[in-house]
Amino acid sequence: MLSPSFSETSALIAVLEKKSFTKAAEQLGLSPARVSELVRNLEERTGVRLVERTTRSVAATAAGERLLDRLRPLLDDYQSAFEALEDFRTVPAGTVRLTVPPPAADYVLAPIIGRFVARYPAISLDVSISRAFVDIVEERFDAGIRPGERIARDMIAVRISDDMPFGVAASPAYVKRRGAPKTPLQLTDHACIRFRPGTGALIPWRFVRNRRMVEVQVDGPLIANEPGIGIRAAIDGAGLVQLPLAYLKPEIDAGRLVPLLDSWGQPQIDAFCLYYSSRRQIRPALRALVDFLREERRVATT
Repeated sequence: MLSPSFSETSALIAVLEKKSFTKAAEQLGLSPARVSELVRNLEERTGVRLVERTTRSVAATAAGERLLDRLRPLLDDYQSAFEALEDFRTVPAGTVRLTVPPPAADYVLAPIIGRFVARYPAISLDVSISRAFVDIVEERFDAGIRPGERIARDMIAVRISDDMPFGVAASPAYVKRRGAPKTPLQLTDHACIRFRPGTGALIPWRFVRNRRMVEVQVDGPLIANEPGIGIRAAIDGAGLVQLPLAYLKPEIDAGRLVPLLDSWGQPQIDAFCLYYSSRRQIRPALRALVDFLREERRVATT
């Protein structure tokens, strides 16, 4: 039997892991047609069908599943061998792939990227913004950023932000027209902009008093899955909005929104952490990012 090429093997692994020729092509930087050709060539070389293809799905055959189980560790070792060479570089270089949720992308990562790339011009950050919790090992990310309480124990986590408290705000015109609520229970008499992440449940409005959580069922003219449209609607007087204060502060500082219910405690997003697998040696480029984020947080808190 002729030995399969590395490109054919990599294409097969990507297709079986992503369960899609299109997604595999995106990961490999190839066209879907080229990925399909590589997998087909590998099947012809081995004389064994490895991928089941239908118009709606892609899945491994029994032979493909067995081969994937054997190849995955070998490919990891292959990649690690070349990554180890980076220890001999005098300057960290390469691409660092990150998965990051929107609040961390907007208010933790975005403000420091300019300074980071100025210091490390040979490092490229490949940032995928997603609210979904991603398996960074399976999806081939170098690291992720998530609230600390959501990170698995087998990961190494580095705190890179403070907790992110919530706040309630409305436009001056709305407050003039409808008045300002004095307690959370009065919110039932107001128009409130609500949020539904993805296809999940509506996010309830919560408040804290004497260490007890108070949840209020609110109603209003808008349900959104991203903060931008909700903030704009609030600025235009459509209703009250409850979001992390980092989103509201620029509008409050500019006078487009006014804070409400400040005497009531509100929930908060736990501090964001950058995390990476404890089972793989950390690459110099990722180490540079970790050290940089630690330094930035130290400066911000002094």
